[in-house]
Amino acid sequence: MYDMKNLDKFKTLESYAPEVMKAFLAFDKAAWSDGAIPQKYKELIAVAVAATTQCPYCIELHVERARKLDASNSEIAEAVFAAAALRAGSSVTHGTHTMK
Repeated sequence: MYDMKNLDKFKTLESYAPEVMKAFLAFDKAAWSDGAIPQKYKELIAVAVAATTQCPYCIELHVERARKLDASNSEIAEAVFAAAALRAGSSVTHGTHTMK
């Protein structure tokens, strides 16, 4: 099911909703451009989010982009563990609702 070749189907999606795709691509370009947060850090954030959402496409894409921006294995690993800690923390904090 998860095959990077599926991303070639963006053109098919675009053919059915061209204005929506155009708006998405403009938003995406703006979101990933340098700003207050440099691109490298945005990609490391994306790696952490992708690990949390467990999207294999995002994991592969954003790890590749992070590496192109000179992210080290240590930085990528720390991003993954930060995501894991956040996800575990949310389970524990939500667990407080069970203590009635």
